[in-house]
Amino acid sequence: MMIWNIVLTAIVAGMGLLLKGKFDELARLGILMNKTREEIARDHITRAEYSRDLDKLGDRFDAAFLRLEVKIDEINKKG
Repeated sequence: MMIWNIVLTAIVAGMGLLLKGKFDELARLGILMNKTREEIARDHITRAEYSRDLDKLGDRFDAAFLRLEVKIDEINKKG
């Protein structure tokens, strides 16, 4: 009976060590996932930033077309 208790204790202790390792790995993966989420959020732009940049780009195109119109009008006046 004593040998049986020793065997069962060894098995339970081994399973405990394996479970502890798995839970530690799970905690490490959770930390890495949170860091990844933070990096993704930092690297991507928001909708507001996208809209602002798109508006700036539209304004630049409008200004460029206006300059072209002015140049075309000057050429037409000379010719």
